[in-house]
Amino acid sequence: MRILVVDDEKPLVKGIKFNLESEGYDVDVCYDGQTALDMARATKYDVILLDIMMPRISGLDVCMKIREFSKVPVIMLTAKSEDTDKLLGFEYGADDYMTKPFNILELKARVRALVRRSAMTGGADEAKERITRGHITLDSSRRSAEKDGVYVDLTAKEFNLAELLMRNPGKVYARERLLDIIWGLDYQGDVRTVDVHIRRLREKLEHNPAVPVYFNTKWGVGYYFSED
Repeated sequence: MRILVVDDEKPLVKGIKFNLESEGYDVDVCYDGQTALDMARATKYDVILLDIMMPRISGLDVCMKIREFSKVPVIMLTAKSEDTDKLLGFEYGADDYMTKPFNILELKARVRALVRRSAMTGGADEAKERITRGHITLDSSRRSAEKDGVYVDLTAKEFNLAELLMRNPGKVYARERLLDIIWGLDYQGDVRTVDVHIRRLREKLEHNPAVPVYFNTKWGVGYYFSED
């Protein structure tokens, strides 16, 4: 497993690198946004730890640009703790968020969780980048969706949710489980967030959202993607 750590605080980077290498990870480091973007394009990483406030390109912009070509899990690192900053990070494509100073044991636990989550959703296996079920196609490498061959614009969370369900057809996920997988263990929002995203997926990808063929409900349990 290879991890990229990006922060302009070199002592912090050194400490993170040491602790992650002690867990058996291969760790690359850099100290500015442009270098981070170049490294992410050139190397396949399993997780990227990305500071928000950096020289040349901000971490938010780096994350947004990475999402144009990769679904690698990204943990944002920042000194800011306001909820608006966290929400902004998620909107730019981040998977998790940690506020400095943080406990290194918690960081390692979150890295492990993201690695597991990535594996559950198909990881970066090139053979699994494109998935088609019925009239719906997802391309993980481009993070794009199509309905009857026509491009459909999905948000980061909508794409992640659709991909998880489509890669596991017939498997029913409780709303709480979907929150843990897609939004992260520390997400404090209401479980109805899942309902909203499922409704949007039906509106964007089903032929008749009122009578969904694929994104279905198991009443009293959760949601699933119908098997072909």
